[in-house]
Amino acid sequence: MDFFGIGTGEILMIILVAFLVLGPHKVVDFGKSAGKMVRSVRKASMDLTTNITKELEEEQKSHSPEALKKAPEDTKSNPPGGTP
Repeated sequence: MDFFGIGTGEILMIILVAFLVLGPHKVVDFGKSAGKMVRSVRKASMDLTTNITKELEEEQKSHSPEALKKAPEDTKSNPPGGTP
């Protein structure tokens, strides 16, 4: 098992030191809060990815050949800077 480049033995050593320094109750509380934080970061990341994907799909649909055919051709009858 490799987690952020840290092996299983190293993870166990970190947990053991944290258990000795903080005590059993604080380690459990810290684990719960860290889990909640990771969960909220993942949810925010997924929401951001979903929103960006939707926006890109809408942008591609608006610039598709079918959408361009349906757009009015006002630019040909009224050139910019010219008189109508």
